[in-house]
Amino acid sequence: MLFRRLYTGICMSLVFCFSISAGAETLDSFTNSIGMKFVNIRDGSFLMGQQEGGEFDERPVHNVNITGAFYIASMEVTNVQYEQFRPGFRKSSGKPEKLSNGDDDAVIFVSWSDAADFCNWLSKKEGKPYRLPTEAEWEYACRAGSTTDYHKGFEPPKDPVKGEKNKKAKLSLKTGQKPANAWGLYDMHGNVEEWCLDWYGPYEKESQIDPVGRIDGDSRVIRGGSHSTKAAYLRSANRSGALPEDKHQLLGFRVVMGEMPKTKPFPKAEPKLCMQNVSQSKFDWKPKIDMSEPYFKGPVQYVIKPANPEAVPMFKHNHCPAITWCDNGDLFAVWFSCITEGGREMTILGSRLRAGSDSWDEPSEFYNVPDRNMTGSALVNDNKGRLYFLNGVSIASGYKTNNALILRTSDNNGATWSQTRLINPKRGISSQPIGSGWCTDDGRIVVPSDWPWGKTNGGTALWISSDRGKTWSISQGPIAGIHASAVDLGKEKFLALGRLKGKDGSKMPMSISNNGGKTWDYSETEFPGVSGGQRLVLRKLQEGPLLLISFTSTRNSKKTMAIRDETGKERDVHGMFAALSFDEGKTWPVKKLITTGGPARQFDGGAWTNEFTMDDNNAEHAGYLSGIQTPDGVFHLISSALHYQFNLAWVKTPMPAETKNTSTIIK
Repeated sequence: MLFRRLYTGICMSLVFCFSISAGAETLDSFTNSIGMKFVNIRDGSFLMGQQEGGEFDERPVHNVNITGAFYIASMEVTNVQYEQFRPGFRKSSGKPEKLSNGDDDAVIFVSWSDAADFCNWLSKKEGKPYRLPTEAEWEYACRAGSTTDYHKGFEPPKDPVKGEKNKKAKLSLKTGQKPANAWGLYDMHGNVEEWCLDWYGPYEKESQIDPVGRIDGDSRVIRGGSHSTKAAYLRSANRSGALPEDKHQLLGFRVVMGEMPKTKPFPKAEPKLCMQNVSQSKFDWKPKIDMSEPYFKGPVQYVIKPANPEAVPMFKHNHCPAITWCDNGDLFAVWFSCITEGGREMTILGSRLRAGSDSWDEPSEFYNVPDRNMTGSALVNDNKGRLYFLNGVSIASGYKTNNALILRTSDNNGATWSQTRLINPKRGISSQPIGSGWCTDDGRIVVPSDWPWGKTNGGTALWISSDRGKTWSISQGPIAGIHASAVDLGKEKFLALGRLKGKDGSKMPMSISNNGGKTWDYSETEFPGVSGGQRLVLRKLQEGPLLLISFTSTRNSKKTMAIRDETGKERDVHGMFAALSFDEGKTWPVKKLITTGGPARQFDGGAWTNEFTMDDNNAEHAGYLSGIQTPDGVFHLISSALHYQFNLAWVKTPMPAETKNTSTIIK
């Protein structure tokens, strides 16, 4: 046995030192003690990024000089190699049945720390400096001298086994099954995503020498794409990211052997507009208007097209907002921006209505885990100076069962935010905050989150924290309907209204729990059910009543609701309405259309709403709603693109009589 080990070590050293010069594409190589083959990557320079056809974060394209040779593994770390570090790992990692799990399959379900710990273990075992590749080293090695989208050209490598269209067959993660690139590296396009050393951050435009990324960040860089992924995410220049503690079936890694570059990292990126110049003065929330008199203002646009499209990754579809108030008097709103709602390009944009201003700032990117779908946001002010931001983060495209739930907090009015924390890393339960979060009278943070598989027609759960976000629990029973909004009525009693799969004639479901969400009693309300492209708001006002804001019909229907105006006449109205209950949801005696009234005016509601007419009898007919009441008593309502303001006195005041020349409702 001793002789065998000595012999193996001598052979490995000989292979490590021996240079084969059979052509320009042949490089030095060695195989280490656990069977990992490494190839030598010589120094050189390349253009990093992609201008045409690339994404926002791949620009500006910049020159990079790699000044020191390094060795990189020809393949991704496999199960059999990783299990020499953590024996039996594959049995407990949670790999899905649809994926192969053999010795030579790429290891997955490893966090960034798992990958770094493996490198440290291997370094101690062999007395050589093993580590993860820097992002620049990875792209340099992947390109292997090429300047095209993929190392073999502009077309993605054909892969009938691991391609995005293969939905039924068991996917093989076996390494080295496709041809290597010109430098002898396999699976640089696909198979599994690969952790890099760098913190994710924007590129700098100047020429760089051995860059190592940013000094800090929220996400670590991921490169190479994976199985079950569109070809665009396999390109040499494509940049993805993941939270360092995250782990799932797409995430693996490969290893570099070589000393760390001596380059200093770039500083943290400059804050985006929504986090710049944020006042830290305590705002006087004393009402500036007579709150006994009706007050209504708006609607005004808060989703604004940026003057410089290259500065903000704003896509055509902007939707699913959340809003909160800040102690400095600002309003802060976030929403997702994407091409498709299930897409990996999705990002979270943010904007401020600064205290004393009548117009919202241009949007800027507020939060992004690169190339991950992030459906569902919530914002909450805990009335003690802290803001909470919760969001769903998918493993790639899609949402629902793929989502994990993240949390960030701010103690300075949203100027800076804490490091992202996974509060529900387990995918498969409710992790899509898509309703209106709030702080209860006793200080608990409550956030509704979609639980589509919780009931036959969809459900919602409540995430609850009683210790300012340190720990969280989820309600055991589902609320009826997705996208539900809920209120706390005290003594463990919750009331919630939700959205079933909207059909004309359906009724909005009500759910009531008297035991903190363990069980719910269900009933129908008098209100029409809402549908796709619509989300209701339910809030408990400071003055005591419950406020519901919803729609008279599904998005594509013109069904109306009868509402009595100030003359006592009942009129049929269509669109967004407000209703008040003074007896904890048993009755709703006050109903009012949310409209400016008067002559017909055109507005753009964005997202699924698009252009609509507002007049005496018509209001915005769709939109994902979010609303808060600020400490001065004003209620702020945002739809998918518009901001409305009003007070309780306005809601309680009957609609004025119909004016002449108003538009006619099509029933």
